[in-house]
Amino acid sequence: MRKLSEYVEIAASEYLQETGKAELNAHWIAEFFQDNGVQDDYPRQDLIAFCALVQKALTIKSERAGKQARLQLDKAIRPISKTR
Repeated sequence: MRKLSEYVEIAASEYLQETGKAELNAHWIAEFFQDNGVQDDYPRQDLIAFCALVQKALTIKSERAGKQARLQLDKAIRPISKTR
């Protein structure tokens, strides 16, 4: 049995990979919850609470990706200084 946090990370990663969006779709997460065993492994887990956890993980991943993109762009547009 996987940890609940593992399910959250898997759901967030799969959702980003499939959709490229940071805003979670209710139908998608409900299907994931049922089809990937979360409901079986954690029968007392509330879908709404699980959805909130996945949305939080998506937000964090999105913010990190944005920060990383800004750093890469900053490096790309900065003039390269010549060393002599």
